[in-house]
Amino acid sequence: MQRRHDLDWVRVCAFGLLVLYHVGMYYVTWDWHVKSPAASDALEPFMMLSSPWRLSLLFLVSGTATAFLLGKARSEADAGGTRTGFLGPRSWRLLVPLVFGMLVIVPPQAYYELLDSRYPGGYHDGYLAFWGRYLAADGSFCDDDGCLRLPTWNHLWFVAYLWVYTVLIWALTRCAPAAVQRMSDRLAAVLASNLGILLWPALFFASARIALIGTFGSTHALIDDGYNHVQYFGIFLLGFLVARCDAVWSAFVRVRWAALALWLISWASIVLYFSAFADVEPPQWLRIVMRGAWGLNQWCAIAAILGFARRWNPGDSRALRYLSQAVFPVYILHQTIIVLLAYNAQRFELPPLLEGPALVVLTLGLCFAGYEVVRRVPPLRPLFGLKRNAPTTHPSATRDPQPS
Repeated sequence: MQRRHDLDWVRVCAFGLLVLYHVGMYYVTWDWHVKSPAASDALEPFMMLSSPWRLSLLFLVSGTATAFLLGKARSEADAGGTRTGFLGPRSWRLLVPLVFGMLVIVPPQAYYELLDSRYPGGYHDGYLAFWGRYLAADGSFCDDDGCLRLPTWNHLWFVAYLWVYTVLIWALTRCAPAAVQRMSDRLAAVLASNLGILLWPALFFASARIALIGTFGSTHALIDDGYNHVQYFGIFLLGFLVARCDAVWSAFVRVRWAALALWLISWASIVLYFSAFADVEPPQWLRIVMRGAWGLNQWCAIAAILGFARRWNPGDSRALRYLSQAVFPVYILHQTIIVLLAYNAQRFELPPLLEGPALVVLTLGLCFAGYEVVRRVPPLRPLFGLKRNAPTTHPSATRDPQPS
């Protein structure tokens, strides 16, 4: 199987974008764990450049990687080699970091969220006392804006959803392999044209948002998150089905400039819409139109990114090999480090134009320092999604993709 270095780079860059985005969440008016005293709407148009599509892109790349990983496991089994299976190892590499993260990595986020809240009288018992109450699922940490739900997975919800979708795909391929192949063939035929690759996925995302966002919202709580499951499992399945369809990937290359233009036009319309109706209720017809524009933006951004990545395809390198291993541990660590740094930086009263870049640099530095420790200590490696022993070959998106 040919390695898809373009998808490796997309995955690395997408998770790098998460660091920038979550630092940005500290400075905008949208709800987040801690908020800057200088939070305003100034940064929000730039946040909207990636807000509609960044997670969908990750699920598409994960679906594509899952197709190659499942194919590799079956090829090894058919060849009579060492049969490690697919679902067991995959579950181990997803669920162990998820559980560890919920018990150890995520609790400081909830602690600083409590300190930054309007909890009556404030909280003064220290972190260890809070951690004990966190593990006991204490639901009494409430202010006038609601209660903390403990324990929580916060940003690690992606890992939980990815595991569920992986199980669904595995079951589907086990129970109805012929049907899966027919779906792949038909989807490839539909999406191989310039019009098809732009139109049909955009209609899917637009229809999902128009029909479901008003009912379900976005909770990341797994059991009551219908809109997100439709869009995220839908694009995970799409990535899985078209993983080996060269005609579809060639179509991404052909439409990359058109997709880029549609992405930026729809982004501008969304920004103008939210600006114009920040304080007044929009008419229902316009709300529906803009939900459709959101879906268009969501898909065209993804199509443009995949098209340019496929066209440029910088190939393998030492940097890519390093980053491919680092990206999942960095993802696990990054939000806790951002929350800790941001809250404790408030005492210095730095201007956001200085504080924000400093948070980005410090977060990346501490995350990669953490990775350097993790990768050298075998017992820590599984807790951060790495194999216990360091790999001797490059973990590409087509051979041993990580969920990060």
